[in-house]
Amino acid sequence: MLIAFSVAPSGAPADAIPAADGSVHDAVAAAVRVVRESGLPHRTTSMFTEVEGEWDELMAVVKGAVDAVQPFGSRVSLVLKADIRPGRTGEIDGKIERLERAIEDAGE
Repeated sequence: MLIAFSVAPSGAPADAIPAADGSVHDAVAAAVRVVRESGLPHRTTSMFTEVEGEWDELMAVVKGAVDAVQPFGSRVSLVLKADIRPGRTGEIDGKIERLERAIEDAGE
């Protein structure tokens, strides 16, 4: 199973001073640390983090990421997309490799 998710705080907690530029990078860094500590295959881009694993372990990572972001705001926004394909592993890279081959083949 692959998931792609984005988590970010909104609304300032009562005791926080918001970043002058509106950036949420410290909160996102806290969430990405949770993903990295999970030991699961992952990739972080400018908009989403992708993680590969089994249902229960992925949902635990998402919950941990949300919990890590919670102190940075009065609420948390979560966007989650999943590709549930039982019996497949290595798809975090496999899907990209197949796409690149298809692009090369189309150019021939």
